[in-house]
Amino acid sequence: MTFFAAPRGQVLSPAHRLPHQNRLKVAAAYAAYLPRLVRFLRGHLVDVVHTNDGQMHATWAIPARISGARLLWHHRGDPTARAANFLAPVLANEIVTVSNFARPSRPILPIDDRVTVLHSPFEHPISLPDRAQCHHQLCEELNLKGNIRFAGYIGVLTARKRPLHFVETIAAFGKRYPGITLHGVLLGLPEPGGDRLDEKVRSYADELGIGDRIHLMGFRSPISPLMCALDALLVPAINEPFGRTLIEAMMLGTPVIATNHGGNPEAIVDGENGYLVPAESPQAFVEPLHRLLTNQTQWERVSETARSAALSHYSASSHIEGITSIYERMRN
Repeated sequence: MTFFAAPRGQVLSPAHRLPHQNRLKVAAAYAAYLPRLVRFLRGHLVDVVHTNDGQMHATWAIPARISGARLLWHHRGDPTARAANFLAPVLANEIVTVSNFARPSRPILPIDDRVTVLHSPFEHPISLPDRAQCHHQLCEELNLKGNIRFAGYIGVLTARKRPLHFVETIAAFGKRYPGITLHGVLLGLPEPGGDRLDEKVRSYADELGIGDRIHLMGFRSPISPLMCALDALLVPAINEPFGRTLIEAMMLGTPVIATNHGGNPEAIVDGENGYLVPAESPQAFVEPLHRLLTNQTQWERVSETARSAALSHYSASSHIEGITSIYERMRN
């Protein structure tokens, strides 16, 4: 397959990312860049332009339509996003969303006949790490001894993902079941330029008296050994279009307890391949977590069901097949 690089120039960003005083300068630079993009698309006889994030939507949508190409708008985020509800209905020939939840919620034009839901593809693990060894290595790294159990939070430390609710869950579990030594592990960093939620996590853990049971471990790669060290992954997030770590944990056989919100219910059948709990309720995680930690048969059943379901539903081949069929429809 031959690849051709697009001409370099002014890539657009959503307006909220740009200082107000720079917007006119960026707009002028993009106006000069736009004809080059149109010539590039026409010169290479491009039939379909497929965009998949805010910058690419903003940069390529107009030249695609001017050049006569058809636009596939791949929406992976907030269903209330202005661009998805105002620009996509006007400019896109087809819209793909990563979940039913992520479908534009208030489009200015009808889009039902142009929207396809395709869950994101995931790389299947070649082999499973040894869970006992992973658990032992995590205990050694944290200098912990005894019968330690781990619940995890994996993802960016941002308000929408509710890391403080994770801390509150660990505290609530300890109060209700003091005989089980549960530690909380957070894997992730604050958003660049965002609130220092790592500091807030530490402060809140100290305030709740569990500072020694909350561990901020930053960004880690590869993640699978740490994911396999966990007894359960907790997902307290709201408005999650379709969480990647949730599916990755399921593929590794780590049981997931997630909020019944966003795209989570599209991946989890409560009580079968994981657990769903009410959003904004850290206490609600306690009982399903206790069931997993005290009933090995239940843990194994959920683990095996989750792994089987994730491996069968989220393959690269099925995603490619879905996208290809949309391309073919757009070209006809």
